Amino acid sequence: MTDRTDPQADIDRVNFQLTLRRRGISDQAVLRAMGEVPRTAFVSADLAASAYADQALPIECGQTISQPYVVGYMTEQLGVKPHHRVLEIGTGSGYQAAVLSKLACEVVSIERYRTLADQARRRLNAIGCTNVEVIVGDGFEGCPDRAPFDRIIVTAAAEEVPAALAEQLADGGVMILPLGPQNGPQHLVRITKSQTPEGTRLGEDRLIPVRFVPMLRGKAREL
Repeated sequence: MTDRTDPQADIDRVNFQLTLRRRGISDQAVLRAMGEVPRTAFVSADLAASAYADQALPIECGQTISQPYVVGYMTEQLGVKPHHRVLEIGTGSGYQAAVLSKLACEVVSIERYRTLADQARRRLNAIGCTNVEVIVGDGFEGCPDRAPFDRIIVTAAAEEVPAALAEQLADGGVMILPLGPQNGPQHLVRITKSQTPEGTRLGEDRLIPVRFVPMLRGKAREL
């Protein structure tokens, strides 16, 4: 399922790329990846006309698809290389995983809502993403059986860095996540893991203010 034969969608994609550039996204690999992924494939039909607008949009289960700038910014700050294995926490619509699939050799994505996981798999398969695996699970636990990961991206806000995710990050690896309370200020934070003579060190850089849905523990019971 793509939008490449729709002339209006072609115009929207051009404007979309220009907006990303104007807002400071400069990594050519990231821009190319975002240009190749049809965002309309990851929203409901009634929101297709707004798919390329620089805003978050609602999806099922009370979640959202992040605004394009935030997706681009997080991806750029993550610094994904072609040989990297990436863990994503919070599959949502599958859009961020699709973008990552263009940059990394493998993406493992954890989603607590089975409804979203099933829909994301269908969407990813429809656009030919063969290097993404979507797993229903608890994002706080990550995916220890597949660790370590070169990069970890979390698309829901936690109040502190989940210990299990820090453990699953490879030496020299980078994790991007929003930190902060549900009803308070949140910031994107970049965590860099390194080994020192004193032991494991987690460097932390605060980036930009953001607003994300809260990261919840466990698998969803009903959806």
